[in-house]
Amino acid sequence: MFTDSHCHLYDEYYDNLDNILKISEDNKVNRFINNGCDSKTNKEVLDKVSKYKNMYGTIGIHPEYVDNYTDEDILFIKSNLNNKKIIAIGEIGLDYHYTKENKDKQIELFESQLKLAEASNMPVIIHSREATLDTINTLKKYNVRGVIHSFSGSLETAKQYMKMGFLIGVNGVITFKNANLKDVIKEIPLEHLVLETDSPYLTPEPFRGKQNYPGHILDIAKYVSELKDISLEELSNITNKNLNKLFNI
Repeated sequence: MFTDSHCHLYDEYYDNLDNILKISEDNKVNRFINNGCDSKTNKEVLDKVSKYKNMYGTIGIHPEYVDNYTDEDILFIKSNLNNKKIIAIGEIGLDYHYTKENKDKQIELFESQLKLAEASNMPVIIHSREATLDTINTLKKYNVRGVIHSFSGSLETAKQYMKMGFLIGVNGVITFKNANLKDVIKEIPLEHLVLETDSPYLTPEPFRGKQNYPGHILDIAKYVSELKDISLEELSNITNKNLNKLFNI
């Protein structure tokens, strides 16, 4: 059985989450890590993890919401880190895809959550888009560990993250026909990999264009197992072990 280490299981995306989770379990995915992004979804994640036994959560402010968050949102995260079902601070990081004009504000938000993670000894879930150098330089300031979500960089970049103690999150992007990522992932030791869907986004081939859901972890796992020339069982055992060790679950 597999874990979807990064998904966004919000009501706005899924009308019948019970059914989605049941179908996913039929596809050998029996554990879900639901990631918050802002004030609204952080509260929803807390509600969901209390309802579903096999669901864990992360709470954080995504860089996309840098212009809308408040100090109270950071205090809310801090006040809920003692919840045993909340296993990391995330999704946090830097995103310069649409604009770099708010770069300083993004780094300030990022650092405020990294400080919180360091102080509370919590892992972090990192979003980095077109901001690799600033992400690495910012992470180096703090004694934190976690997952580089939706990794799509070079092998050299992956090696820097691994040296800092981070796991590399692999999702449906690896199946895309124009993706060079497969050549990178092939070289990364299994002890540094975890599987994710980023549902409802990044649906793997051959289902690209349809809404993603955690059951597609099995399709990603099949692709990675063939790439690595190992069995699905071995991939399941190692990636779950990696998650259990990082999150202490």
